[in-house]
Amino acid sequence: MQAIIKGLEKVKQELAASENDGPVSETFRKGRNADALALYFGEDPVRCPFEQVTATLSNFVRLFRKAHEENGKQAELEKKKAQKEAEMENAKGINLTKKGLKD
Repeated sequence: MQAIIKGLEKVKQELAASENDGPVSETFRKGRNADALALYFGEDPVRCPFEQVTATLSNFVRLFRKAHEENGKQAELEKKKAQKEAEMENAKGINLTKKGLKD
C-alpha cells in the first residue's frame, strides 16, 4: 500500500512538472490521457484510436442524458398518479363522512 501511495505522489509531481514544459508536453499529455482513458475502459489503445474513444464517450453521454430525462418524466408521472390517488382517497373519505352524517 505504501508503494502505491509513493507511486501516486511521484506521478502527481511529474504531472505538475510537465505542465510547465510547453506545447509539446501538452500534446503528449493529451495523447497519454486518451490512451489512459482507453485502458480504463478495457480497450487496447493501439487498436482503439482517439476518435473512437471520443465517439463512444459522446454516445454514452447522449444516451445517459436521454435516460436521465426519461427517468425524470417517469418520476413526475408517478408523482402525479400518487397525488391523484391521494385526492381520490380523500374524496372517498369526505363522501363517506357526509353519508354517515345523513344516516
